[in-house]
Amino acid sequence: RSSPRDRMRRSWSRAWRWVDGATIHATARVHPSARLAPGVVVEARARVGAGVVLGPGAVVGSSVSVGAGTSVGPHTSLQHCSIGGGCTLHAGVRIGADGFGFVPGTPAGAEQSPESQRLERSVGSVLEGDVLPVKKPQRRRVVVGRDVEVGAGSCIDRGSWRDTSIGAHTKMDNLVQVGHNVVIGVGCLLCADVALGGSATLGDYCVLGGKAAVADHVSVAAGTRVAACSGVTSHVDSPGTTIAGLPARPIALWRREVAWARRAAAREAGGAR
Repeated sequence: RSSPRDRMRRSWSRAWRWVDGATIHATARVHPSARLAPGVVVEARARVGAGVVLGPGAVVGSSVSVGAGTSVGPHTSLQHCSIGGGCTLHAGVRIGADGFGFVPGTPAGAEQSPESQRLERSVGSVLEGDVLPVKKPQRRRVVVGRDVEVGAGSCIDRGSWRDTSIGAHTKMDNLVQVGHNVVIGVGCLLCADVALGGSATLGDYCVLGGKAAVADHVSVAAGTRVAACSGVTSHVDSPGTTIAGLPARPIALWRREVAWARRAAAREAGGAR
């Protein structure tokens, strides 16, 4: 009689196949022209198109589709997403992980689920009156259009109430954070360290300088340019506007305010002497 270990090994061998160091599920579809480096994992029902290049350690999750001609860098993970053709995803990109969505939960001392009780025991006692956060379901996808480029270390979260969407020809620098439910239009440029809060919307051809941020649920009109280190906290309704500062406002107004503050500071310094 075979041992449980032998039966498990046979079950795994039927479900998975190993091709030149890559691990591919039996239900996945990989085009013969795709190139898979050692350490790649392609999970159940995934689809990998013609001419796709998967770098070492890349993971294509269950039911993920990768369009023809897309290049996926080393140690990139793709979950709950659809990637268009001709995209470039650099090393360490994370697409389709859960977004950051929590709501106040059960007050300490009230009746809790077994899972919440285990969590409470694992993190220690909770003060009387404290409220534990409860995770909101994150069940939607990420949809990435054609010819999108995503820089190294960038993260794009899956949606909760609508798909997170990246328009065709959009380009992202390294370390960009795209929250859940975000919709980005066609041809946008996002420089390094840009952060888009959950459910934000960017129109077509927007440009965001380095470290710029857009608050959650804020809409930015097409063609808007956001200066580096600015924070957009309210809707931008006029297309083609250039804004700067925190909170972001039309750049001419921001420059006047900065100049006024500089002159006022100089007067104060002169009076002090």
